Amino acid sequence: MTAKTVLVTGATRGCGRAIAVELGRGGATVYVTGRTTRGSSSPMKRSETIEETAELVDAAGGRGVPVRCDFTSVADVDALRERVEAESGGLDVLVDDVWGGDPFVDFERPYWESSLDDALTLVHNALDTHLIALHRLLPLVVRRPGGFVIEVTDGDDDEYVGAGIPYYLAKCGVRALGRALGAELAGRGCVGLSVTPGFLRSEAMLDLFGVAEPNWRDAVTGAGGPDFAISETPYYLARGVAALVTDPGAARFAGRTIASWTLMHEYGVTDVDGTRPDWGRWYAEVHKAGRNPAEVDPAPYR
Repeated sequence: MTAKTVLVTGATRGCGRAIAVELGRGGATVYVTGRTTRGSSSPMKRSETIEETAELVDAAGGRGVPVRCDFTSVADVDALRERVEAESGGLDVLVDDVWGGDPFVDFERPYWESSLDDALTLVHNALDTHLIALHRLLPLVVRRPGGFVIEVTDGDDDEYVGAGIPYYLAKCGVRALGRALGAELAGRGCVGLSVTPGFLRSEAMLDLFGVAEPNWRDAVTGAGGPDFAISETPYYLARGVAALVTDPGAARFAGRTIASWTLMHEYGVTDVDGTRPDWGRWYAEVHKAGRNPAEVDPAPYR
């Protein structure tokens, strides 16, 4: 990735942060974009900042460039594009990980009993932002043959698993963007696709379950439940993405949604603790098979 230019949207935390760091580890210059800075918070009300992510990119061996950008604002994205174009001339990799939906998700009530305002805000934050980013930033990618555009979603197929209609629409929409990009970019010598983590052990999820990374396993018998034993850090997907964008044959994945566990099988990547969580196999052999997760040994799935 030396001499490559990367831009990651939604790089403040989670998979966006980890992907920025892992691509920086290869020596790339990474534009780290998001809304939360050390001087300005976002509606997510989280402590992570784009400056912290950029510093992690630097520490990994890359060059992190933090740029505050609200992807619901066309003017913000236009300014971002102008800066990248002036400084780097184009992009080799665009990773689109904008989300901003957590405060607006309602997993409990039927859609028709939930807040319509929250539903519309979730979809606006999760889909309109991707359309704005792609419209303005794709020209910087297609001018460099061999480029990648990677959409980050949740789930590798469109099966409805009860997460609520607005959430489902948002994540299916991102997968649809990946399929369309695969077709649209193929004739430009670029690759477009989507990727997904499994049960993500993000900063927010750790907080939700009242644990930290060193003691995350305590949540398996607590708030996280037995499924949490198959959870993964954001760096698991990120390491797979780093392997993907350096694979000269990556065009074979164009238009697909590739899961972290698929990338693990393809490239042999591991999570930060050396394990290889396989959420796809766990979901198929435990949940779809009707088994009680609490009665299944998780070890073979890690």
